[in-house]
Amino acid sequence: MSLFTGSGVAIITPMQQDGSVNFPVLKELLEFQIENGTDAIIICGTTGEASTMTDEEQIETVRFTVETVNKRIPVIAGAGSNDTAHAIELAKGCEAAGADGLLLVTPYYNKTTQKGLIQHYTAIANSVNVPIILYNVPSRTGLNIAPQTCYELSKVKNIVGIKEASSNFGNITQIAALCGTDFDLYSGNDDQNIPIMSLGGKGIISVLANVAPKDAHDMAAKFLAGDTKGAAELQLKSIELINALFCEVNPIPVKKALNLMGFNVGSCKAPLCEMEEANVERLKNAMKNYGLIQ
Repeated sequence: MSLFTGSGVAIITPMQQDGSVNFPVLKELLEFQIENGTDAIIICGTTGEASTMTDEEQIETVRFTVETVNKRIPVIAGAGSNDTAHAIELAKGCEAAGADGLLLVTPYYNKTTQKGLIQHYTAIANSVNVPIILYNVPSRTGLNIAPQTCYELSKVKNIVGIKEASSNFGNITQIAALCGTDFDLYSGNDDQNIPIMSLGGKGIISVLANVAPKDAHDMAAKFLAGDTKGAAELQLKSIELINALFCEVNPIPVKKALNLMGFNVGSCKAPLCEMEEANVERLKNAMKNYGLIQ
């Protein structure tokens, strides 16, 4: 059974000046997402800056999100680590906090072999009961989930899908072919949403949805309803904005965009820093062209 179909937002974590989580603004963002049709919340992922949170902060942020969303849509918690034992503890903590599912990035820096990937993910999956989505983003981690590895992991009962952000369509096509329709494929790159959904993807896990949740939702919904022309139009309409949202390391630009829209989300934690002024102007222009700001 799918954790969700449609548009899941890879939501940012708003922060106070001291780097602590700004829970009142997070509540505001969650309500903004639900009001605009978002189908799932992905909390404490890459865009949510989980890598600079303590375990306690991360789990408390998941718990707050679960309580605020209150079962209106699924909440999927990032719980990945490059240490299997640590990932198991995070996974258990997020499950206890009420998450409906987990998003688990591949081990980074120390990495592992494909055999090690199977052992890593299987150990985490066996430690919890909630469904798990694998997260393949080799540009961040330096480690790719090979199609055959994904197929082997798809046999684990609570590993139900993969967020594909490799940009490797050969890899993605082979995963879709090997794993079939019972294993959920999600686009992890906003500029490739419709191409990945055309291979059988169940939806998107989107940075764009932070600032344009209705269009992100409609893009996925139109495609799933068979309106490929309408879905493609929304994909093409959003390309300039998507490119601007990734002109510097995510989530630097998307946090800036939300601040420009009037959400007081604060800055990113170091080592992420403020945008270069030329890129701020590029982002502002793209947002104006899209109609997000005047």
